[in-house]
Amino acid sequence: MPRSLRYARGAQDRVFALVTRGSGAIVLTIMLLVGVFLLIKGYPALSAAKLGFLTTQAWDPNSGVFGIAAVLAGTIFIALTAITVAIPLATGTALYISEYAPPRIKQALISIIDLMAAIPSVVYGLWGLFLLQPSILDLSKWIATYFGWIPMFHVTGFDPNNPLASATIFTASTFVAGLVVAMMVAPIVSSIMREVFTQAPIGEREGALALGATRWGMIRSVVLPFGRGGMIGGTMLGLGRAMGETIAVYLIVSPVFTIQPHILEKGSNSISALIALRYSEASPFEISALMGAGLVLFLMTLVVNFGASFIIARSRSGASSDG
Repeated sequence: MPRSLRYARGAQDRVFALVTRGSGAIVLTIMLLVGVFLLIKGYPALSAAKLGFLTTQAWDPNSGVFGIAAVLAGTIFIALTAITVAIPLATGTALYISEYAPPRIKQALISIIDLMAAIPSVVYGLWGLFLLQPSILDLSKWIATYFGWIPMFHVTGFDPNNPLASATIFTASTFVAGLVVAMMVAPIVSSIMREVFTQAPIGEREGALALGATRWGMIRSVVLPFGRGGMIGGTMLGLGRAMGETIAVYLIVSPVFTIQPHILEKGSNSISALIALRYSEASPFEISALMGAGLVLFLMTLVVNFGASFIIARSRSGASSDG
């Protein structure tokens, strides 16, 4: 039967406990106040639109026809595109730094990844608009040509047999925006994964190698199972960041207010981009509608981030690895 540990609490321990508990309480209070503020400001529009606020594919609050169905779907499509690209990139980067990189360059790579996470989003947006988008159009065209039979890769009006077809149909798309956001969230996800991978028990690593496993075999049987919880948690944190990204998406997408499931086709939108686009010239009632949209985005990111925290807390991180 485990014994309970007793220890004397000095003044420093009491002060430290008070400060940490106070800090946690302040953070939770701020989050609650943000949610309450958005609810109060958005209530007039939410009460007027009712359930239609989540199902209407139009945005004209001044005429009474408005909803976030289109921008909510666009937010999800952009975030999923970004995280689909970011996960393999972040995982490979994290594994190389933690398992393969020579010691003389490992710290430099860690610093570069951390610096990438600190670059302002407007810089990524400008990079995506002026450099990535013109360079990626041929890839979009190739995907639409050979995989257009898949609904998400279909592009309306695109004829792969027409050599003179304009490439502008592929600009300002969910795909381009998703790639830019992927470059923004990949450093964050990679940093979390790297920290988890480096904590894999040295004894289990050595045991796998002593039994004849290759380095990749050791990674597959020890490191990846150990870091599973951290990988999932890091991915979900990256997803939360991708859903809330504003300026980069605002600079790239061509706003539409219909659900656009074809990610290669021109036209997309997101909740954050909608708020940035409309806020400066909105009427008081439209501002209320934008606050309601912000509340939905706030709740979505809150659920994703709490889910990530729960998964990380329940893992070892990852408390078990395949023996």
